[in-house]
Amino acid sequence: MPSILEYAETEFSPLAEKPFTDVDSLLLSQFSYMNLSAFEDELKCENKIEIRELLKAERFEKLMFHVRDTKSNMRLLYAMASSPRWRNIKIGNFVEKLCDQSEEQFAAITVYLDDDHACAVFRGTDATLVGWKEDFNMAFLPVIPSQADAADYVTKLGEGFPGKLLLMGHSKGGNLAAYAGMFCDPEIQKRIERVYPLDSPGFIGNTLESEEYGRIQSRVHKVIPKGSLIGMLLENHGAYSVVESNQMGIMQHDPFSWQVTDGAFHTLEEISSGAKYMNQTLNSWITGMSIDERIRLVDVLYGLLTAGNIENVFDAGDIQKNIGAIYNAAVHLDPETRSFVLQIIRQLAGFALHNIPHPNVPENLNILPGNKTQN
Repeated sequence: MPSILEYAETEFSPLAEKPFTDVDSLLLSQFSYMNLSAFEDELKCENKIEIRELLKAERFEKLMFHVRDTKSNMRLLYAMASSPRWRNIKIGNFVEKLCDQSEEQFAAITVYLDDDHACAVFRGTDATLVGWKEDFNMAFLPVIPSQADAADYVTKLGEGFPGKLLLMGHSKGGNLAAYAGMFCDPEIQKRIERVYPLDSPGFIGNTLESEEYGRIQSRVHKVIPKGSLIGMLLENHGAYSVVESNQMGIMQHDPFSWQVTDGAFHTLEEISSGAKYMNQTLNSWITGMSIDERIRLVDVLYGLLTAGNIENVFDAGDIQKNIGAIYNAAVHLDPETRSFVLQIIRQLAGFALHNIPHPNVPENLNILPGNKTQN
């Protein structure tokens, strides 16, 4: 069954002939993972370039630096840059931030579909440890720096572009899109046509009951794979569509694994039983911890990872090279911290056992020895 790669390579209809689709939102969200800082001068301020202009061999190394699955991303780039659907589409307004002090990893690009429609596309978590630390912080912070920047990005985009807006992103990027839709300028919010959180985690607190969410709820279209783990974390976005994936478990988070039929997602009725089990277990575990416990656990885990001096979390060789330092840091945790971590792990195991689905046994079935069913 085709993926977004085959879709990008075979869908030649210009957007004027075949309007923007859900599959296009995933395609652009994956596109945002490329290191567009390779074209920083061309994309800064109000500058715009066409997607076909990204095909510059001397920029490829930087464009794909620390990008997961370089082969598939290069294939996607070639498909978009040569397709009549995408090659003349302009991009601009590129913003990127990476800050250890504020623990922020943020990137966004605007894709101008036509004179009347623009997409604000937010990058998900990249290969940096800072990006993963910011993800962890979502478990206890009401607002992370990237969320605030996303809302500001959409507000500024709307001030300079008078048309309709579409917001989207994969993983954390979709969370940023949803947050930006809720908390951008109210007048600009009215021009948002749709928000696409794609296998994106939710929020802590009562976001679904908030007035801000209520104003955009009908425009939020969340899509998750059948075995979603990331997209079901924290508070859910409410309604969602389920798409088939050719991968198993956590690997279904990979956008390249999502299946496409006749130019649309190959959808299913519901997520898998395994995903339901993991969702219930992990969310019970997270909500069962106090905010202070979440902060402490995140700091311990991040401390272990930084002890390994890992530069790229997607590089297995980088992790293997530094696993000794991580192990050494774990061994030398002080007794109180070690006890705390073990306690949290036991709690997770307890929730996992508690949430194991039990088979439905008919109430009138008697399986005790010595008892027989009367004819």
